[in-house]
Amino acid sequence: MRIGLIAMSGLRICKPELLELGFTFPRVQARAQEIEALPSLGLLTLAGMTPEDVDVEYLEVRDVDEWQLPTRFDAVAISTLTAVSKEAYRLAGRFRAQGVPVILGGLGVTLSPREALAHADAVVIGEGEVVWPEVVTDLRRNRLRPLYTAHAKGPFDLNDAPMPRFDLLDASRYPRLSIQTQRGCPWACEFCASSIRLSPRFRVKPVAKVIAEVRRLKKLFGNPFIEFADDNTFVNRKHAKSLLTELAKENVRWFTESDLSIADDEELLSLMRDSGCAQVLIGFEHPTRAALDGVERNANWKAAKVGEYASAVERIQRHGITVNGCFVLGLDGTDVSGAEDILRFVRESGMYDVQVTYMTAFPGTPLWTRLAGDGRILDESATERCTLFDINVRPDRMTVSELEEAFMGLVARLYEEPAVQERFRAFKRHLSTGVRRRRAERGWTRHCSRQVTEVA
Repeated sequence: MRIGLIAMSGLRICKPELLELGFTFPRVQARAQEIEALPSLGLLTLAGMTPEDVDVEYLEVRDVDEWQLPTRFDAVAISTLTAVSKEAYRLAGRFRAQGVPVILGGLGVTLSPREALAHADAVVIGEGEVVWPEVVTDLRRNRLRPLYTAHAKGPFDLNDAPMPRFDLLDASRYPRLSIQTQRGCPWACEFCASSIRLSPRFRVKPVAKVIAEVRRLKKLFGNPFIEFADDNTFVNRKHAKSLLTELAKENVRWFTESDLSIADDEELLSLMRDSGCAQVLIGFEHPTRAALDGVERNANWKAAKVGEYASAVERIQRHGITVNGCFVLGLDGTDVSGAEDILRFVRESGMYDVQVTYMTAFPGTPLWTRLAGDGRILDESATERCTLFDINVRPDRMTVSELEEAFMGLVARLYEEPAVQERFRAFKRHLSTGVRRRRAERGWTRHCSRQVTEVA
């Protein structure tokens, strides 16, 4: 039996003006290319737990309608996000017309399983590892069921995590590769889709398994840049510090996502630096308390910490770790002045990089439920607008047109070359200050200018 594992690849933006504007800025274009180049870790993981007598092949599809349909598969499993779900359905339809069974899964399917059921022979809800062995067994017996629900069986034990089939990838195509060190996040933000729906319980992967994956990547790809595919990598401090201690021996460079609390842990920041952390992406969401109030459902932690945002950025970057700050325009309680608030904070904080998105409601999230109840979803069928860069909800204190205009103006000012270069210079200043301070505190005599000049 031969199974095709198919990822829907590529960055999607519905509004052509934003796409054209974004790709005139090198930093936006570079990050978009990095995101597009990341392979589907979920599908590679399923390949890693597929029996050896079943052939698996990993493919990526960017243009569904132009892609030449392969005829060598006995079944295909397609993983999709909400924004590309309609494209995935079209692809599934092409395979089914050829008599090839189709299994649909991924975050987009987990959020809208009933819709997906109309386009597939089987739908997987939740973590694929929980039910994949059963799916493969049923395929062998020609008894594929319409629905496989991982949630009914409880969360997947990461102690049993298989080695992803990184060997299925073409080494020349992937400048970055991903590894997962944990799943879930305790903050449960209202707009978050992945932690709440796909893996609601926080768990960590054993350090030995993570390091084994790092070494596997090094063996296959030489010196890969690694992105940790985590929602909030350092929530479990004991696990994180143990992992970083081992990671420091591997001589790799890496990127991850975290919350602001890392700025309060000097030991953790030192371990991050020494283990090769190049950048950490942090969801600030907005630099004002009014905009953050109620965003988190389990706590109001970000709103309480907003006064410490700038100093936290400085402490992190002083260790040679660049901060990529994520902000959301259009949050409830904000008007067009929210764009100026974000621009001012980015400039004053000296953060190295920045990402701005619209407040986006994804089907199945608490935010979608609330806004749908208030009649604020612009078009509930327009899932292709769930890109983070297209508006799909009506803001509460401005018009859609005003939000679009504020967003376009903010993007233009954030990514014009003088603004980007000033952020780079600000980071170098912070780094230089940190180096001098550490030398004074620890009595260092080693000259550290090489680190300062190489980071940016």
